[in-house]
Amino acid sequence: MRTVRTDFPILDQRINGRSLVYLDSAATSQKPRQVIEAVARFYRETNANVHRGLYGLSVGATELYEGARKKVAAFIGVDPEEVIFTRGTTESLNALSYSLGEAWVGPGDEILVTVMEHHANLVPWQELAKRKGAVLQAVGITPEGELDLEDFRRKLSPRTRIVAVTHVSNVLGTVNPISEIAEMAHEVGAKVVVDAAQAVPHMSVRVKEQGCDFLAFSGHKMLAPTGIGVLWGRKELLEEIPPFLTGGEMIREVWIDRATWNDPPYKFEAGTPPVAQAVGLGAAVEYLEGLGMEEVRRHEEELVAKVLEGLLARDYVDVYGPRDPARRGGVVAFNLKGIHPHDVATLLDQEGIAIRAGHHCAQPLHRLLGIAASCRVSVYVYNTPDDIEAFLAALDRVWEALGG
Repeated sequence: MRTVRTDFPILDQRINGRSLVYLDSAATSQKPRQVIEAVARFYRETNANVHRGLYGLSVGATELYEGARKKVAAFIGVDPEEVIFTRGTTESLNALSYSLGEAWVGPGDEILVTVMEHHANLVPWQELAKRKGAVLQAVGITPEGELDLEDFRRKLSPRTRIVAVTHVSNVLGTVNPISEIAEMAHEVGAKVVVDAAQAVPHMSVRVKEQGCDFLAFSGHKMLAPTGIGVLWGRKELLEEIPPFLTGGEMIREVWIDRATWNDPPYKFEAGTPPVAQAVGLGAAVEYLEGLGMEEVRRHEEELVAKVLEGLLARDYVDVYGPRDPARRGGVVAFNLKGIHPHDVATLLDQEGIAIRAGHHCAQPLHRLLGIAASCRVSVYVYNTPDDIEAFLAALDRVWEALGG
């Protein structure tokens, strides 16, 4: 991959005399100049509300907003009318748990999740189960940190109405076989919801080839601004389920005592949409397409292989998740034996190295692993082998200071 670090102005910073090494892209990615300028240019030149204005600025803003929708749709291989803009993955999944849940789940029905889910793809389904009197079950993992497909088969039943699964675990890095999961789920008549927050930014995701029914991801994890996300759904299902938010923009007609809804995707986009953020997302998509998603994936595999090789060679480190870089995304969770992850992250920060420490919004998984928290390194397009070498060298110094 061509060197892109110079496109990211925040990485010019120096911390305690050292260049910033940013290894927390699973939490949020940094933004290239191309995205920053696209958002700034919108505010400088085209800022207006969209869809209903007949004056030039509004028409221009609408063209940019809907143009972003078309770019996102092409990026994941779907139709633009199936792309709903939200504030992020969490809002997408919460909205879906209401809309799909109201239409699809009743007392005694079952919802199947996995133990590796981010809380955003677990808690909304917990709340749906409580509202509807449904039963929530979780699929386990293998000792290698991969989804236990035999357990999945055992827990699927004719009562399973929704299967909610992450494409890539934000802790283990595990890449789940979505097509296989969707095929099994559809055999019992269940709808499949995919949390793709850690997948769409990092690999080529052709949604309709996966066979899922709904998919959610966030812009801020793929070089775009915060406050913009995507919920994709099959058009026939979007037409069937009710909206979560109501008010302006998503209606067709309103009387004092009733209202009718607009067509998807507008049916699900109540209020003033995140226009500038959508413009930024469109620019981010263009940037990633310029790199090539196959190349993005290859680059991350190489970096993850280097991280794994380095961590597994150190006997003071415990590593979680699959050992094969080809079977995982761009995240690696680990711990230093006997040292709290927060202490590790704090000392690394003093050397200009940013990693994540905590439960990563995946407490059930951490309990299963027998740990309260973990350190997490996550890579992206702007990281280099030098970043990994700097991280590993600093980790040795942390161990010498705290554990050795």
